[in-house]
Amino acid sequence: MASSNLYIILVTLAIFAPSVLATDYVVGDDKGWTINFDYQAWVQGKSFYVGDNLVFNYPKGVHTVLKVNGTGFQQCAAPLDSVPLTSGKDVINLATPGRKWYICGVGQHCELGNQKLVITVLPSSFSSAPSPSPSSWPSEASAATTSVGTRFALIMLLTTGFLGMLMA
Repeated sequence: MASSNLYIILVTLAIFAPSVLATDYVVGDDKGWTINFDYQAWVQGKSFYVGDNLVFNYPKGVHTVLKVNGTGFQQCAAPLDSVPLTSGKDVINLATPGRKWYICGVGQHCELGNQKLVITVLPSSFSSAPSPSPSSWPSEASAATTSVGTRFALIMLLTTGFLGMLMA
């Protein structure tokens, strides 16, 4: 009986722990997605993982969010077939690791207003700990290690709590 309960708890943890541990990052914090904001400074000290979400808040009709590649980011230009996000409360799930680039497609908000964001998404903290490139040491390494450690501690806390309930 106890082993079947333990199995159910472990399966439940495996299913729900990733969504519980995902982080929603509000781009620009209380300033939101706007012009004349330093998004590169905003990114500093943050570690983005697969499963996390970017939340772009802005007045509907004033800005857009376009996902672009590195060249589109540098040139503030989206491919012709790009579909802009326009809700004013756009949520982008970070589903894959790697570099991600976003710009505003309204007027010259990207070119003159610096309304663009680039991030690096690390593999999920449920896989092995990320290995930052040597060029990003030590800042990215310590931030990634801290985030993985915090997430691991939360998983352990949840597991201990469930096991305590099982044994009671």
